[in-house]
Amino acid sequence: MDYREVDTASEYVCRLDHGADWRGQIEEFAAAQDIDAAFFYGLGAVQDAEVLYYEQDRQEYDAIEFDEPLEVAACVGNVSHLEGERFAHTHAVLSRPDGTALAGHLDRATVFAGELYVRAFDTHLEREHDEATDLDLWNL
Repeated sequence: MDYREVDTASEYVCRLDHGADWRGQIEEFAAAQDIDAAFFYGLGAVQDAEVLYYEQDRQEYDAIEFDEPLEVAACVGNVSHLEGERFAHTHAVLSRPDGTALAGHLDRATVFAGELYVRAFDTHLEREHDEATDLDLWNL
């Protein structure tokens, strides 16, 4: 296991804009506040979503699109840099009216309503290619 101690720089509560992209809003906020590393929690609702599932044997993402209103029962993730840009690595559990849940890597979703708690760290985290998984992981 690789690890690094980090200090908390600041904490924020945020309300996402109706009609905006959920993950895009997080990345824009991080850029505006000059946040290089953070962890976040969120909840709310989206009008649609594209969720990615990483197929480990093929080492490729499969996209699943949902063109329906969904509750964001839980959203967790982190902010770091990928190829010089801020990247919000976002996972979400989304629910339908009947209570069934969908989950995975949230690539994009249109915000109906969303609230976040963001804890920024006083460090810079960069993602780099990991040969074993073929994923871009933190370089610690």
